[in-house]
Amino acid sequence: MMKTFLKNKLTVTVLVLSVTFLCSIVYTRNNGNKNFIENGIGAFINPVQGFIYNINSGIITNFQFVVNFNEVKAENELLRKENSVLKEKEKKYDSLANENKNLKKMFNFAEQRDEFNYIGCDIIGKSGENWLDGFVINKGVNDNLAKGMVVITVDGLVGQINSVGTNWAIVETLINENIAVAALIDSTRETDSIVKGYRENSDDLLAKLYYLPMDSQVAINDIVSTSGLGGVYPKDIIIGKVISIEDDKSKLLKNALIEPAVDFNKLEEIFVVVPKETRNIEY
Repeated sequence: MMKTFLKNKLTVTVLVLSVTFLCSIVYTRNNGNKNFIENGIGAFINPVQGFIYNINSGIITNFQFVVNFNEVKAENELLRKENSVLKEKEKKYDSLANENKNLKKMFNFAEQRDEFNYIGCDIIGKSGENWLDGFVINKGVNDNLAKGMVVITVDGLVGQINSVGTNWAIVETLINENIAVAALIDSTRETDSIVKGYRENSDDLLAKLYYLPMDSQVAINDIVSTSGLGGVYPKDIIIGKVISIEDDKSKLLKNALIEPAVDFNKLEEIFVVVPKETRNIEY
Protein backbone atom coordinates (compact mmCIF):
# COMPACT_ATOMS: atom_id res chain seq x y z
CA MET A 1 0.00 0.00 0.00
CA MET A 2 2.85 2.36 0.93
CA LYS A 3 4.77 1.44 -2.21
CA THR A 4 1.77 2.22 -4.38
CA PHE A 5 1.26 5.54 -2.71
CA LEU A 6 4.91 6.53 -3.13
CA LYS A 7 4.86 5.44 -6.76
CA ASN A 8 1.73 7.49 -7.47
CA LYS A 9 3.20 10.45 -5.69
CA LEU A 10 6.39 10.22 -7.78
CA THR A 11 4.38 10.05 -10.97
CA VAL A 12 2.35 13.09 -10.03
CA THR A 13 5.53 14.95 -9.13
CA VAL A 14 7.14 14.16 -12.51
CA LEU A 15 4.01 15.29 -14.32
CA VAL A 16 3.86 18.54 -12.37
CA LEU A 17 7.54 19.25 -12.99
CA SER A 18 7.12 18.48 -16.68
CA VAL A 19 4.15 20.80 -17.05
CA THR A 20 5.98 23.49 -15.11
CA PHE A 21 9.03 23.04 -17.32
CA LEU A 22 7.02 23.36 -20.47
CA CYS A 23 5.17 26.40 -19.20
CA SER A 24 8.42 28.09 -18.29
CA ILE A 25 9.77 27.44 -21.77
CA VAL A 26 6.71 28.94 -23.39
CA TYR A 27 6.83 31.88 -21.05
CA THR A 28 10.49 32.63 -21.65
CA ARG A 29 10.09 32.27 -25.40
CA ASN A 30 7.22 34.74 -25.34
CA ASN A 31 9.41 37.16 -23.44
CA GLY A 32 12.33 36.74 -25.85
CA ASN A 33 14.59 35.27 -23.12
CA LYS A 34 15.95 31.86 -22.43
CA ASN A 35 16.16 30.48 -18.93
CA PHE A 36 18.81 28.23 -17.59
CA ILE A 37 16.89 25.00 -18.30
CA GLU A 38 16.20 25.91 -21.90
CA ASN A 39 19.85 26.80 -22.33
CA GLY A 40 20.76 23.40 -20.97
CA ILE A 41 18.39 21.67 -23.36
CA GLY A 42 19.70 23.78 -26.23
CA ALA A 43 23.25 22.87 -25.33
CA PHE A 44 22.25 19.22 -25.57
CA ILE A 45 20.01 19.40 -28.63
CA ASN A 46 22.12 21.71 -30.84
CA PRO A 47 25.09 19.31 -31.22
CA VAL A 48 22.68 16.49 -32.00
CA GLN A 49 20.97 18.61 -34.62
CA GLY A 50 24.35 19.63 -36.05
CA PHE A 51 25.43 16.00 -36.23
CA ILE A 52 22.23 15.00 -38.02
CA TYR A 53 22.54 17.98 -40.36
CA ASN A 54 26.12 17.06 -41.25
CA ILE A 55 25.10 13.49 -41.99
CA ASN A 56 22.26 14.65 -44.22
CA SER A 57 24.52 17.18 -45.92
CA GLY A 58 27.15 14.49 -46.55
CA ILE A 59 24.57 12.11 -47.99
CA ILE A 60 23.22 14.82 -50.30
CA THR A 61 26.73 15.82 -51.40
CA ASN A 62 27.69 12.20 -52.14
CA PHE A 63 24.47 11.65 -54.02
CA GLN A 64 25.08 14.76 -56.10
CA PHE A 65 28.66 13.58 -56.79
CA VAL A 66 27.40 10.21 -58.03
CA VAL A 67 24.80 11.87 -60.23
CA ASN A 68 27.31 14.40 -61.61
CA PHE A 69 29.98 11.72 -62.15
CA ASN A 70 27.57 9.62 -64.20
CA GLU A 71 26.58 12.67 -66.22
CA VAL A 72 30.22 13.61 -66.86
CA LYS A 73 31.04 10.02 -67.79
CA ALA A 74 28.15 9.93 -70.26
CA GLU A 75 29.23 13.28 -71.74
CA ASN A 76 32.83 12.07 -72.10
CA GLU A 77 31.66 8.91 -73.87
CA LEU A 78 29.55 11.00 -76.23
CA LEU A 79 32.50 13.32 -76.92
CA ARG A 80 34.76 10.33 -77.62
CA LYS A 81 32.28 8.96 -80.13
CA GLU A 82 31.89 12.34 -81.81
CA ASN A 83 35.68 12.75 -81.92
CA SER A 84 36.05 9.29 -83.47
CA VAL A 85 33.46 10.14 -86.13
CA LEU A 86 35.20 13.46 -86.90
CA LYS A 87 38.59 11.73 -87.21
CA GLU A 88 37.12 9.16 -89.59
CA LYS A 89 35.56 11.94 -91.69
CA GLU A 90 38.87 13.84 -91.68
CA LYS A 91 40.69 10.69 -92.79
CA LYS A 92 38.24 10.13 -95.65
CA TYR A 93 38.47 13.78 -96.63
CA ASP A 94 42.29 13.65 -96.69
CA SER A 95 42.15 10.45 -98.75
CA LEU A 96 39.73 11.99 -101.27
CA ALA A 97 41.74 15.22 -101.40
CA ASN A 98 44.95 13.26 -102.03
CA GLU A 99 43.25 11.13 -104.69
CA ASN A 100 41.87 14.24 -106.36
CA LYS A 101 45.31 15.86 -106.29
CA ASN A 102 46.90 12.79 -107.89
CA LEU A 103 44.22 12.55 -110.57
CA LYS A 104 44.69 16.24 -111.37
CA LYS A 105 48.45 15.71 -111.72
CA MET A 106 47.83 12.69 -113.93
CA PHE A 107 45.33 14.65 -116.02
CA ASN A 108 47.88 17.43 -116.55
CA PHE A 109 50.54 14.86 -117.49
CA ALA A 110 48.14 13.18 -119.95
CA GLU A 111 47.33 16.54 -121.55
CA GLN A 112 51.02 17.21 -122.11
CA ARG A 113 51.63 13.69 -123.42
CA ASP A 114 48.50 13.11 -125.45
CA GLU A 115 50.20 10.67 -127.83
CA PHE A 116 49.37 8.00 -125.24
CA ASN A 117 46.31 6.66 -123.49
CA TYR A 118 46.52 5.96 -119.77
CA ILE A 119 44.65 3.08 -118.15
CA GLY A 120 44.23 3.17 -114.38
CA CYS A 121 44.74 -0.13 -112.55
CA ASP A 122 44.56 -1.52 -109.02
CA ILE A 123 47.25 -3.68 -107.46
CA ILE A 124 45.73 -7.00 -106.37
CA GLY A 125 48.83 -8.86 -105.18
CA LYS A 126 52.55 -9.49 -105.37
CA SER A 127 54.04 -11.71 -108.04
CA GLY A 128 56.76 -12.96 -105.68
CA GLU A 129 57.95 -12.62 -102.13
CA ASN A 130 58.49 -8.86 -102.31
CA TRP A 131 58.15 -5.81 -104.53
CA LEU A 132 61.50 -6.55 -106.17
CA ASP A 133 59.78 -9.40 -107.98
CA GLY A 134 56.88 -7.20 -109.09
CA PHE A 135 53.12 -7.20 -108.52
CA VAL A 136 49.83 -8.20 -110.13
CA ILE A 137 47.31 -5.67 -111.47
CA ASN A 138 43.60 -6.20 -112.20
CA LYS A 139 43.59 -5.54 -115.95
CA GLY A 140 44.92 -7.41 -118.95
CA VAL A 141 44.29 -8.29 -122.59
CA ASN A 142 40.58 -7.45 -122.28
CA ASP A 143 41.65 -3.87 -121.52
CA ASN A 144 44.14 -3.72 -124.43
CA LEU A 145 47.18 -4.25 -122.21
CA ALA A 146 50.22 -5.99 -123.68
CA LYS A 147 53.63 -7.20 -122.62
CA GLY A 148 56.27 -4.44 -122.61
CA MET A 149 53.91 -1.59 -121.81
CA VAL A 150 55.21 0.96 -119.34
CA VAL A 151 53.65 1.52 -115.89
CA ILE A 152 53.78 4.88 -114.09
CA THR A 153 52.27 6.88 -111.22
CA VAL A 154 51.85 10.63 -110.88
CA ASP A 155 55.28 10.63 -109.18
CA GLY A 156 57.24 8.81 -111.84
CA LEU A 157 58.28 5.52 -113.41
CA VAL A 158 57.13 2.25 -111.81
CA GLY A 159 58.24 -0.40 -114.31
CA GLN A 160 57.04 -2.51 -117.19
CA ILE A 161 54.49 -5.27 -117.88
CA ASN A 162 56.31 -8.57 -118.44
CA SER A 163 53.35 -10.96 -118.48
CA VAL A 164 49.66 -10.49 -119.29
CA GLY A 165 46.44 -12.53 -119.07
CA THR A 166 42.81 -11.87 -119.96
CA ASN A 167 42.06 -9.76 -116.87
CA TRP A 168 45.42 -9.51 -115.11
CA ALA A 169 49.02 -8.53 -115.74
CA ILE A 170 52.34 -8.80 -113.90
CA VAL A 171 54.45 -5.66 -113.55
CA GLU A 172 58.22 -5.77 -113.07
CA THR A 173 59.37 -2.74 -111.11
CA LEU A 174 62.21 -0.35 -111.77
CA ILE A 175 64.14 -1.76 -108.81
CA ASN A 176 64.24 -5.20 -110.44
CA GLU A 177 67.66 -5.97 -111.95
CA ASN A 178 66.01 -7.39 -115.08
CA ILE A 179 64.85 -3.92 -116.18
CA ALA A 180 67.04 -1.47 -118.11
CA VAL A 181 65.85 2.06 -118.87
CA ALA A 182 67.52 4.58 -121.18
CA ALA A 183 68.08 7.63 -118.98
CA LEU A 184 68.50 11.38 -119.27
CA ILE A 185 70.25 13.55 -116.66
CA ASP A 186 68.23 16.74 -116.56
CA SER A 187 71.07 19.07 -115.52
CA THR A 188 73.67 17.89 -118.07
CA ARG A 189 71.27 16.55 -120.75
CA GLU A 190 73.42 13.43 -121.09
CA THR A 191 71.54 10.53 -122.67
CA ASP A 192 74.18 7.80 -122.88
CA SER A 193 73.42 6.07 -119.56
CA ILE A 194 71.20 3.19 -118.45
CA VAL A 195 69.26 2.79 -115.20
CA LYS A 196 68.85 -0.70 -113.75
CA GLY A 197 67.56 -2.11 -110.49
CA TYR A 198 70.12 -2.35 -107.71
CA ARG A 199 70.26 -4.55 -104.63
CA GLU A 200 72.45 -3.90 -101.64
CA ASN A 201 72.62 -5.24 -98.11
CA SER A 202 70.20 -2.63 -96.70
CA ASP A 203 66.44 -2.67 -97.23
CA ASP A 204 66.56 0.49 -99.33
CA LEU A 205 64.84 0.16 -102.69
CA LEU A 206 67.27 1.77 -105.14
CA ALA A 207 68.32 1.85 -108.78
CA LYS A 208 71.70 2.45 -110.37
CA LEU A 209 72.78 4.68 -113.22
CA TYR A 210 75.51 3.05 -115.39
CA TYR A 211 77.89 4.06 -118.20
CA LEU A 212 78.39 7.76 -117.52
CA PRO A 213 81.64 9.13 -118.97
CA MET A 214 84.37 10.04 -116.48
CA ASP A 215 84.08 13.73 -117.37
CA SER A 216 80.36 13.79 -116.66
CA GLN A 217 79.23 16.73 -114.52
CA VAL A 218 76.49 14.72 -112.83
CA ALA A 219 75.93 15.86 -109.23
CA ILE A 220 74.11 14.81 -106.06
CA ASN A 221 70.35 15.55 -106.22
CA ASP A 222 70.31 15.71 -110.01
CA ILE A 223 67.00 14.51 -111.44
CA VAL A 224 67.11 11.53 -113.78
CA SER A 225 64.32 10.94 -116.32
CA THR A 226 63.60 8.60 -119.21
CA SER A 227 65.35 9.66 -122.42
CA GLY A 228 62.89 8.02 -124.82
CA LEU A 229 65.71 6.27 -126.67
CA GLY A 230 64.88 2.74 -127.76
CA GLY A 231 61.18 3.48 -128.13
CA VAL A 232 60.12 1.51 -125.03
CA TYR A 233 59.77 4.22 -122.38
CA PRO A 234 58.17 7.56 -123.23
CA LYS A 235 60.49 10.53 -122.78
CA ASP A 236 60.58 12.74 -119.66
CA ILE A 237 59.09 10.35 -117.11
CA ILE A 238 60.91 10.97 -113.83
CA ILE A 239 62.98 8.01 -112.62
CA GLY A 240 64.50 9.49 -109.46
CA LYS A 241 67.35 11.58 -108.10
CA VAL A 242 71.08 10.97 -107.67
CA ILE A 243 72.10 10.23 -104.08
CA SER A 244 75.74 9.14 -104.58
CA ILE A 245 78.36 8.93 -107.32
CA GLU A 246 81.19 6.45 -107.78
CA ASP A 247 84.04 6.08 -110.29
CA ASP A 248 84.48 2.79 -112.10
CA LYS A 249 88.14 3.34 -112.96
CA SER A 250 88.52 -0.10 -114.50
CA LYS A 251 86.04 0.87 -117.20
CA LEU A 252 86.83 4.60 -117.17
CA LEU A 253 83.18 5.30 -116.38
CA LYS A 254 81.03 6.75 -113.62
CA ASN A 255 78.05 5.17 -111.91
CA ALA A 256 75.48 6.76 -109.64
CA LEU A 257 72.94 5.47 -107.13
CA ILE A 258 69.37 6.60 -107.77
CA GLU A 259 66.59 7.01 -105.24
CA PRO A 260 63.39 6.26 -107.19
CA ALA A 261 60.77 9.00 -107.33
CA VAL A 262 58.10 6.38 -106.63
CA ASP A 263 57.75 4.99 -103.12
CA PHE A 264 57.28 1.27 -103.86
CA ASN A 265 56.09 0.62 -100.34
CA LYS A 266 53.12 2.98 -100.81
CA LEU A 267 51.90 2.20 -104.31
CA GLU A 268 48.17 2.81 -104.75
CA GLU A 269 47.13 4.32 -108.08
CA ILE A 270 49.09 3.18 -111.12
CA PHE A 271 48.61 3.81 -114.82
CA VAL A 272 49.59 1.75 -117.85
CA VAL A 273 50.89 3.84 -120.76
CA VAL A 274 49.21 2.65 -123.97
CA PRO A 275 50.54 4.10 -127.27
CA LYS A 276 47.85 5.42 -129.61
CA GLU A 277 50.02 4.40 -132.55
CA THR A 278 52.44 1.53 -132.90
CA ARG A 279 55.56 1.57 -135.03
CA ASN A 280 57.06 -1.51 -136.62
CA ILE A 281 60.63 -0.52 -137.40
CA GLU A 282 62.49 -2.84 -139.80
CA TYR A 283 66.26 -2.86 -139.96
